[in-house]
Amino acid sequence: MARTAVTYTALTPNGHTSDVAGTTIDATLVTNGVIINDVDPERTVLRVANTATGAKNVIVRTGSGSQSWMAGQGDLTVAVGANTGKEFVGPFTSARFQQRGTKLYVDFESGFLGTITVFKLPKAY
Repeated sequence: MARTAVTYTALTPNGHTSDVAGTTIDATLVTNGVIINDVDPERTVLRVANTATGAKNVIVRTGSGSQSWMAGQGDLTVAVGANTGKEFVGPFTSARFQQRGTKLYVDFESGFLGTITVFKLPKAY
């Protein structure tokens, strides 16, 4: 099954960014996972909210290919608390998490409900 593409919400340098609702994590996202295309891992932060009645895990998958020379460290698994628990995850190391073709893969534990928002940090000025 194809992963669901989730796009960035860019954070505004020297300004503000209005809050966004994010992408709903439903059975399809839990089954297929998320793909972030044209990823810049070092400038990527995920906000994951869990509305399930129990704590659930979000998993950022290690990369594949020669660019992911730190992939041996394994996936990053983060527990997100029950009933509106929120976690910010990232930024990430390219050498560990970047997939071939400049992608990032995110998966969810079975039964995960909530939202995911992908933020892109601005470059330092």
